[in-house]
Amino acid sequence: MKRIVTSKVFLLLTIMLVVLAAGCSADGGSSQADDQIKIGIVQIVEHPSLNMIRESFVDHLAEQGYRDGENVIIDYQNAQNDQTNLKTICQKFSTSKYDMIVAIATPSAQAAVGETKDIPIVFSACTDPVGSGLVDSLEKPGANVTGTSDAVSAEKIMGLAQRITPGIKTIGALYSSSETNSIAVIENLEEYAQQNGLTVVHATVMNSSEVQQATATLTDKADAIFIPIDNTIASAMPVVAQVAKDAKTPVYVGADSLVKDGGLATYGVNYVVLGQETANIAIQILEGQNPGDIPVKTISDVEVYLNKTTAEAIGVTISEDVLNEAAEIFE
Repeated sequence: MKRIVTSKVFLLLTIMLVVLAAGCSADGGSSQADDQIKIGIVQIVEHPSLNMIRESFVDHLAEQGYRDGENVIIDYQNAQNDQTNLKTICQKFSTSKYDMIVAIATPSAQAAVGETKDIPIVFSACTDPVGSGLVDSLEKPGANVTGTSDAVSAEKIMGLAQRITPGIKTIGALYSSSETNSIAVIENLEEYAQQNGLTVVHATVMNSSEVQQATATLTDKADAIFIPIDNTIASAMPVVAQVAKDAKTPVYVGADSLVKDGGLATYGVNYVVLGQETANIAIQILEGQNPGDIPVKTISDVEVYLNKTTAEAIGVTISEDVLNEAAEIFE
């Protein structure tokens, strides 16, 4: 009888130890997860330039010791160019109390800013952060927001355009009327045109389904088409390129990826560098700096990007001096 009781006690103790060990293990796992930094990345739409920023951002974080799945959890969400999706994603990041939100492109940043005043927000590829209402100033952003800008002046791009296809008198501006970044760049284009005795004709769209008709309208009216860094137009850039090629109209754009997708040329920033600079800002914040005290980083070095196939299709010969300046020539 005594032996049976002893056996039961031993069995009971064994079960208690297993339960305690499991509990400790579970607590340890939870603590480990809690110790990891949670970064939510929200991207307005799938697009080569924006993808390049995100990939470069993640790679540079890892190089600096912040590795996804080890000491950092990175939650990437794509809104598929839908404002409702943007809001839902940013609400999730906010209510789940992520340590940081990285917002790629202006609509993403605006959605994030609308959801939290506490979680640090680092934006990237926002052409006009002040005009878009993201920051108080580039030097002193204020609040919980800072980041990087991909601003390139319309004047600089059109200067390149006049070198490649001289004699432009009428510029067709193709952009989305709902993107504040685009509107700011088009205002710069208007200033350039006024100073140089040129005319700007506008074609605005609300969504990508309107792009083909808008492009066709401009090819009938303009000597060249200008497209800022515009997410709606970017998502339909192959359509723009085909319509413009058929009409033999040069298209000058705001980003290298739009040249790759059929635009003729641009002065553009290097989006790998932009992603790296965005990561550098994120690291400063993770190491204790206040985002509102970190100046917005604008990439000052821009490079020439050309599309040789497009040039041949529309009958344009690019001079040797411009070819020699090109950082990349797409074919």
